[in-house]
Amino acid sequence: MSNEELENYETESQMALYNEYKEVSDLFSYIVETDRRFYLANKVEVTPKTAGDSLYFDVTMNDVWVWDIFRKSRFVKSVHVYSLNDVNVEEKSEREDLTIPDMPDFPPPS
Repeated sequence: MSNEELENYETESQMALYNEYKEVSDLFSYIVETDRRFYLANKVEVTPKTAGDSLYFDVTMNDVWVWDIFRKSRFVKSVHVYSLNDVNVEEKSEREDLTIPDMPDFPPPS
């Protein structure tokens, strides 16, 4: 396999993964980012823990989709992750709940 063929394969695989993400994202309530992976989940629990002077995060997720190009199946019943770095958890808002405020009328510039 040539370098160009390998690059094309990786690009196509990344695009397929992104398209899958767009298709399944509405099925999940949370977006979770760790230093190693990106997840979609319907239940998330993050527990800060200490070991000596070190702080780490114990993350448990249920009903999960894993952003990983090398997995055959990205849907997982539960995931348990330990992270020494930050863990970002976002609750997705429903589109119906999202309201964009009206912009005030500004006088035209003089």
